[in-house]
Amino acid sequence: MPFLSVFGLAGIVAAFSLLPLGFVIWVTVQTGWDTVIALVFRGRVGELLINTVLLEVWTIPLSIILAVSLAWLTERTDLPGARLWAWLAVAPLAVPAFVHSYAWISIAPSLHGLSGGVLVSVLAYFPFLYLPVAAQMRRVDPAMEDVGASLGLGPWRVFFRVLLPQLRFAICGGSLLIGLHLLAEYGLFVMIRFDTFATAIVDQFQSTFNGPAANMLAGVLVLCCAGLLGLEVLIRGNERYARVGSGSARPITKHRLGWFTLPCLLIPLITSALALGVPFVTLTRWLIAGGTAVWNLDAISTAFSTTLFLAVAGALLATVAVIPMAWLSVRAPGRVQRVLEACHYYVGSLPGVVVALALVTITVRVVLPLYQTAATLLLAYALLFLPRALVGLRASIAQAPVELERAAMALGRTPAQAVMQITMRLATPGAAASIALVALGITNELTATLMLAPNGTRTLATEFWALTSEIDYAAAAPYALMMVVLSLPLTLLLHAQSKRIVGR
Repeated sequence: MPFLSVFGLAGIVAAFSLLPLGFVIWVTVQTGWDTVIALVFRGRVGELLINTVLLEVWTIPLSIILAVSLAWLTERTDLPGARLWAWLAVAPLAVPAFVHSYAWISIAPSLHGLSGGVLVSVLAYFPFLYLPVAAQMRRVDPAMEDVGASLGLGPWRVFFRVLLPQLRFAICGGSLLIGLHLLAEYGLFVMIRFDTFATAIVDQFQSTFNGPAANMLAGVLVLCCAGLLGLEVLIRGNERYARVGSGSARPITKHRLGWFTLPCLLIPLITSALALGVPFVTLTRWLIAGGTAVWNLDAISTAFSTTLFLAVAGALLATVAVIPMAWLSVRAPGRVQRVLEACHYYVGSLPGVVVALALVTITVRVVLPLYQTAATLLLAYALLFLPRALVGLRASIAQAPVELERAAMALGRTPAQAVMQITMRLATPGAAASIALVALGITNELTATLMLAPNGTRTLATEFWALTSEIDYAAAAPYALMMVVLSLPLTLLLHAQSKRIVGR
């Protein structure tokens, strides 16, 4: 595959990924600094900023404590049923965050504000921390803990001084994911009645359609994302976490819980009951209350098929779009290539509402025929989930020997044929995992779909949202159940893939 053509294709995708950032800068310049200052430096923005900081400060540490505790119990102890509890710790990812809030306000209507937002956020997002932390615990050589114990450190001091520092990279990565999701989430906080930048932007957009206030709030939200990314890099540091030396790490010896088995069992049991039991009990309750009347099979099947089509089409588009960048990052790394790759990654840190607002403005002012079309919606999905597609595909291409490409070219294949017929075939499992990860995100995506979907388009998420907005919780239950049905297999694939990667 000619280097310049691949480089050009990767550059085109990177340029498209810069559209949201370019939109924010362009709107700021067009609005004028006097108006920008008036819209940004006002009480409402300060209130939203305080809400955001408090939400992050409470949710992330609580999620770390819960995820690390569960990971240690399931990976490092003889906890009964550890494999079952490990799967149940990942399963909440199959339940969209706004379905979590729907379940909780159904049983506790008074739950709202910061406390409600923190509770539901921790239960919905802690698996983003559990997955990398549990994976890292499987990699850490237990000999280091034995050395600490031999130096006189007790069990707790070994954990905090030897094991926990080895988890810093995983904890920082998972915390960043949770922090970005908190900035982007809309449905959860609207239902829980807690104002954030995302909820305020959508409210402004719906009331004034792309007014300057919504655009400036989007600019502040982008700055919050950048600040969160910078803070993660600062905390993560430059420490080396790889084991150095010959041989391999010895098998992990499980800690015996003894008399603490029953109290420790309560941690995953209560977590599963709150994160999974409440949503499923609530769904069952509303399905029974609604009876057969809530099963409008025509509407449900239409929403299901539309969601499935958009998820598959958007996932395929995102995966195909990152092929040039994935190949470049593995086969021809360099400074410019790293810049292009960073452009692919940064857009994944932006909330869906910012990407949607940028595409609304561009289509309305530049290419009006594309406004509220399926093409624009699929482009938004591709931009939002570029990082998910790139990570899996890049890892698979890295495992395909470059010598096979060279051998194919020596036998008469063109470079493009060698890549597509050899490398991409070998990378098929990674591409399939990337497609599944992106499809999971699209299935549960709400804000971009609400703002960009063509008139009359009904997805499971938008139908659920419309019915819950009318306080018709019984009619919304089948749509919530269908989202879980679509998401659960993809979540199981994610869990299995994390174990397979560690085992290699």
